[in-house]
Amino acid sequence: MERCDVAVVGAGAAGLAAAIWAARTAPGARVVALDGAARPGAKILVSGGGRCNLTNETVSGRDFHGASPPAVDKVLRQFDVEAALAFFAGLGVAVRREEGGKLFPASGRARTVLDALLGEAARRGVELRSARRVTALAPGGAGLVVSGRWGALAAARVVLATGGRSLPKSGSDGSGYPLAAALGHRVTATFPALVPLVLAADHPFRSLSGLSVPVALAVRTASGRRLAEVAGPMLCTHFGISGPAVLDVSRHLLAVRREDPGAHLAVSFQPGRRAEEWEGALAALGPRPVRSLLAESLPPRLAEAICQLAGVEPGTPGHRLRREDRRALVRCLSGLTLPIVGDRGFAAAEVTAGGVPLGEIDLRTMASRRAAGLHLCGEICDVDGRLGGFNFQWAWASGHVAGVGAARALTAGASDSGTGVGAPATALGMK
Repeated sequence: MERCDVAVVGAGAAGLAAAIWAARTAPGARVVALDGAARPGAKILVSGGGRCNLTNETVSGRDFHGASPPAVDKVLRQFDVEAALAFFAGLGVAVRREEGGKLFPASGRARTVLDALLGEAARRGVELRSARRVTALAPGGAGLVVSGRWGALAAARVVLATGGRSLPKSGSDGSGYPLAAALGHRVTATFPALVPLVLAADHPFRSLSGLSVPVALAVRTASGRRLAEVAGPMLCTHFGISGPAVLDVSRHLLAVRREDPGAHLAVSFQPGRRAEEWEGALAALGPRPVRSLLAESLPPRLAEAICQLAGVEPGTPGHRLRREDRRALVRCLSGLTLPIVGDRGFAAAEVTAGGVPLGEIDLRTMASRRAAGLHLCGEICDVDGRLGGFNFQWAWASGHVAGVGAARALTAGASDSGTGVGAPATALGMK
């Protein structure tokens, strides 16, 4: 059977980082990266609208969900934003800052990032093999054996970086979860995150496709308790709503609906403007029509839709508004419940919520606490960040820790934390 020192399963952002750092840490080791896609890195290329939001200038565990912030911080501290920027600078990737602290390649092209990673992997001697889908992972060969229809490969250490289930056409289709489960890992329920939401078919906002407006979106339980709030642009589409605020809030809504089907999403226009202020403005409108007040701060098409939802004719003069009309308008402006009937699914989601819990991983090395010789990193872990480069920072950081951890374990002769099973004393030179 063919053998190697470190096999990285999945050559996306986290997998390429892991392979590079394994090769850098143990220059004499044979590192093989296997990817099921014909062209690895497809998800990098489509991220950030094809520009790849590398990271954010400020990242902490509080920017993530799934695992606890302190657990995520343990990994992030080992490869922080400064380290990530230094890494890419060394690969010739300059960055530029945009609104919200987002950091993009100065070229404005995701291809710059992928080419830099692939180039460094090649320089470090990483053997990248595409169209090598791994369908089984089991103990054997003085370590672990990865196999598929293409054959089998024995490795002293395996890094599982297969991603989640988002954008399956890129190769991120959830295939890594059964591999982890076969070695004793638990996989928490997975669902789309950073995903557009679908409105009821007859909702007026679906006729406003292309309109973007600043809003505050609040997730509330069936009883009305507010669980989360996100402010930012909301984009109306032919199927419902999207845009930064919607993507960020989607994770919260979908998570709570798993336990509370009556949970709902409410939108407020002109964030920061209180309901009392709208009420006062409407009461003081006089002979002016309702549409004129709304048009001062909202796009005309949106103003018309809000009047429709409130059951008020847009041309109604203010002095002819009944009290219940004013109240209906205020509800639509500062707390309109949106009839969300679904989401666009993993095919449109930017990231996956759920996965292998960090509690089953030694966060100093990303080594499995369930199976000797296994490390995990990236989106397969139960960690998902908000919009703005945070998920890529998790990929770089967890990939770095996993790659370094796997390489050092080749010669350490130490057992994986929590498993009590000895790792091979050394795998260097296995060919």
